[in-house]
Amino acid sequence: MTDGSSVPSIPGVKAPPDVAHTLRQQVARLLQRNAYSFPGAQPVSFAKRHIVENLAAEDYFVCEKSDGIRCIMYMTTFNGAEAVYLIDRKNDYYYVQNLHFPLAEDISRFHTDCLVDGELVMDDYGNGKKVMKFLVFDSLVIDGKLLVQRTLDKRLGYFRELVYKPYEQLCKSYPHEVEFFPFVVGFKDMEFSYALTKLWDEIVPNLKHGCDGLIFTSRLMPYVFGSDEKILKWKPPDENSIDFRMTLHFPIYTPGAADDDYETEDEDFRQPRAADDQDDNDEPYIDYDSQPTTYLSVWCGGDNYKPFAELQLTPEEWDKMKARNEPLDHRIVECVMDRDNNTWHFMRFRDDKLHPNHISVVEKIVESIRDGVTKEELLASKDRIRDEWKRRQRGSAAGQGRPRPPDAAVPAHARTGEKRKLQG
Repeated sequence: MTDGSSVPSIPGVKAPPDVAHTLRQQVARLLQRNAYSFPGAQPVSFAKRHIVENLAAEDYFVCEKSDGIRCIMYMTTFNGAEAVYLIDRKNDYYYVQNLHFPLAEDISRFHTDCLVDGELVMDDYGNGKKVMKFLVFDSLVIDGKLLVQRTLDKRLGYFRELVYKPYEQLCKSYPHEVEFFPFVVGFKDMEFSYALTKLWDEIVPNLKHGCDGLIFTSRLMPYVFGSDEKILKWKPPDENSIDFRMTLHFPIYTPGAADDDYETEDEDFRQPRAADDQDDNDEPYIDYDSQPTTYLSVWCGGDNYKPFAELQLTPEEWDKMKARNEPLDHRIVECVMDRDNNTWHFMRFRDDKLHPNHISVVEKIVESIRDGVTKEELLASKDRIRDEWKRRQRGSAAGQGRPRPPDAAVPAHARTGEKRKLQG
């Protein structure tokens, strides 16, 4: 896995509540949904059983899991003008200017009613050169045509042929304009599920952004809104993480009592009383100078949260957290588990998320952590996955043709050769 700070800030202007509500209604109509929630598919954590039950049993594609911001790009129109929004996992909408997605037949016209799934990353080329990119890995609607029931390769094929190729030609024809784009659009490199050696030896080492795992996506299954059992998220066992809501419980100090005579402050985070107020009476008070006990809660739906574990923070880690001078209580935090002693440790804040992981998701991630599928175990299974894929291919109906990765995933040199052939 690669390191580096590849998580950018979402560009654009956040839509006010009334505008965002209207946009959510539009997106719901496009997707033929009654719900206005974030429509993006969410992977489940990888467990040992998935090698046999999923990867060996059906066709999957695999790509790297980028260390970025998950967004859905919404192309629409406002008062007759082109408008592009990024939708984050909080279901907030950000209006992004200086983007143009032309039609193939007329560069002055643009696509509308499109929903494209991807990851916003920051590629670092060294010497201070950084380029923000939106890496596409799925599409839901293209020009009003609902694609969620199509296979993954078909969904990506629609985007590539109708939207990406004209955009790519625009960038080639006006290269001086590209530097003014808030980001450039590209694709995740996808491979057959058994091409793990190629992914780890050739693709991941050459990434310009962070990567913290792999994503396996079923080729044949439709796009699912919400948790999708056919999208598998693999991380190294020591990096598999859970997003919790963090709650701080400061001790209550009683003046005149023994130094260790503290109670636990169980109420919501409150502002401390002024020091002079504390000195004028002998009433117990919350000791905000002490390190609190930090509890981690999981989401149970709605406004319901359930305590799950305690966050282990060293005094140095707590001092560093305090030094941010930011609100900490009820913050979403990403944590990893030390499997040797079943303790949870802080990784980073997840301000891009409205809720922590749902309890049902947490149970599956804990299963994945305890299973601990290593890179070596995955590599050891690739021959079996390939053999089963080939067996299904031989057993398919005559004339159906060999499955191939989505066009978006074909190596650049192969796409160039294909283009020459078409043009010739």
